[in-house]
Amino acid sequence: MAVIIDGKALAKKMQKAIAEEVSQLQTQYGRPPGLAVLMVGDNPASAAYVRNKETACHKAGITSFGKHFPASVTQTELEQVIDELNADDRVDGILIQLPLPENLDAIALLNRLDPDKDADGLHPNNLGKLARGEVGLRSCTPAGVMELLAESKIDIAGKNAVVIGRSILVGKPVALMLLEENATVTIAHSRTKNLAEITRKADILIAAIGRPEFVTAEMVKPNAVVIDVGINRITDYEGKSRLVGDVDYASVSEVASHITPVPGGVGPMTVTMLLHNTVWSYKEKVKSKK
Repeated sequence: MAVIIDGKALAKKMQKAIAEEVSQLQTQYGRPPGLAVLMVGDNPASAAYVRNKETACHKAGITSFGKHFPASVTQTELEQVIDELNADDRVDGILIQLPLPENLDAIALLNRLDPDKDADGLHPNNLGKLARGEVGLRSCTPAGVMELLAESKIDIAGKNAVVIGRSILVGKPVALMLLEENATVTIAHSRTKNLAEITRKADILIAAIGRPEFVTAEMVKPNAVVIDVGINRITDYEGKSRLVGDVDYASVSEVASHITPVPGGVGPMTVTMLLHNTVWSYKEKVKSKK
């Protein structure tokens, strides 16, 4: 059986360290870091994520400037709010909770963020820094994946890594981060031919395709490290719903050397890296004012 990579335990350890650092920073600089999470509409999954983020902020001593908007909010209204948060010295990080309703232009809103306050690392400036290997804010979920690999002492250099998924949220940034650590990276996706042949060559397999239990044991190389980024809610024949990942955990855990569970794997690390990014932005700001 595979070793379980416990994201919950690592998140708890990192959030405790962040809380201790925030306490010291507040004493030193007279204010805590601040994070604004913008949520539109009443998507239940988004609402749960936002609650988790706000609770984590509170525990870490980070001030939360959360703003929840009805689905009827306009692009112009959101742009005005972003401009105000960009100018607010108490706010060090801003996150736009995705997905947004279809009538809103998410890319235009992300591009409007002050790159130095872009807590989820999705502004073109920050993605460009990642591509160039420069220091900057990193996308939270991919950065969380890299922390889990590091904590598990997984040697990445020279390994074959396959990423299933090419989104700007996870697939592309995590591929760049793996490249940065000297992996040989293949990005696969919904139109990849002979996908199982490709995934069976992976020493490290990252599943971020958004399909419940898509990756089966037959697709996994024996003793591969499997990181499951997917979160899918499914309903069984009794009408009970549960969360599953993009990996068929039961079968793959018998083949892999290490595996992340869902829930309790990558999810808690996404929130943790959001706090990390907010504190990093705060420190960069106070450093520049010295």
